[in-house]
Amino acid sequence: MDASAPEVVMGSAEEAVVRRFYEEMNNDRKNEIAAELFSSDHEMHDPQVPGGPGPAGMAAAIAAYQDGVDGHWNIEEMFSAGDRVVVRWTGTGTHVGEMNGIPPTGNTIRVDAISIHRLADGKIAETWQVWDTLGFLQQLGAVPTS
Repeated sequence: MDASAPEVVMGSAEEAVVRRFYEEMNNDRKNEIAAELFSSDHEMHDPQVPGGPGPAGMAAAIAAYQDGVDGHWNIEEMFSAGDRVVVRWTGTGTHVGEMNGIPPTGNTIRVDAISIHRLADGKIAETWQVWDTLGFLQQLGAVPTS
């Protein structure tokens, strides 16, 4: 973890589930644990990240970024209230595979994002996400920067 980043203190069972999503599934490339983390009817609310419902949909969506930009997800902040866990995270990587129809450029990628996860029965049941899609496309060279 970046020494300048604020320390994230895990304070609840819900936060532990969400932390496993970012650290184990995403960063450690353990997409096979998706069924442990997501409900069978999980819904992703992010028009920029197409994926089907449930654990398989999330595994497919994450794999696109794992493969396309050798993605790494860094939790900058995490907090929870009730059945919601909010994460401010940074995605980084190198454009090594086709991404959104764009052939690999070798460009370095960095995007900021915020996700809100709703948990039910110990699993992530719904996710709302916003991230710097324009910046991502500019870094891939698909959209002009000026």
